[in-house]
Amino acid sequence: MRNRTGAGWLGAAQALLLAGVLAGCGDTDDKGARAPVSPTAPVSAHPSASGTASPAAGGRVGPAGSACPLPVAFDIAPDWKPMAVRVTEPSASPSDGLGEDLRKELMESLLHQGPFTAVCEVDAKPAGNIGFLRVWKAGPGDADARGALQKFVTAEEGARHATYRTFSSGGLKGVRVDYEVWDELLEESKEECAFAVVTADGPVVVHLGGLDTQEHEEMLPAFDLAQRTVRTT
Repeated sequence: MRNRTGAGWLGAAQALLLAGVLAGCGDTDDKGARAPVSPTAPVSAHPSASGTASPAAGGRVGPAGSACPLPVAFDIAPDWKPMAVRVTEPSASPSDGLGEDLRKELMESLLHQGPFTAVCEVDAKPAGNIGFLRVWKAGPGDADARGALQKFVTAEEGARHATYRTFSSGGLKGVRVDYEVWDELLEESKEECAFAVVTADGPVVVHLGGLDTQEHEEMLPAFDLAQRTVRTT
């Protein structure tokens, strides 16, 4: 479960990330990070579900040879940087000041949510926003996209006011959720959203998280683009 305890949790999580326990891997050059868009699936800007113009694709993540080989593929907005998620062992004498139990708890919260494991993240910082599209995968067995997505949302502490709706893309039947996450320490909420599709390898969730609701709203066109172009690989 991803526990949220406000600024203290965020600071500890940042220290954990800097310590190298959770890291991204994958091609770091522009060519490797952003594979060219297939000419058979052109994408052009048009109004998105959020009411703003959806960006033209800056690349595609998911196919074999991309930064994140996945059971699904989708277009990413220009300058968003994809990296596969991997775990590195902490050093024998970590310098982040965290106890071993806290380090393990934070690593677990960053890597797992309900039955899902983080496998890829697409960083918005190069495009000017603070947030990520994160891809989560569960094992085979759950053939219900809504049920899988509900497990993902209910595993997030503070999640509330979830609204689900179905969509179709590339022959897939998916479910999208828009919801709020309440932070008791900061006494404020922020908006988040995710969508789920079911593949032969199991359900996949693509989640949009940001620093706050303003960042979330600015990044929604990139999320809409991913939802609109998602396909199985």
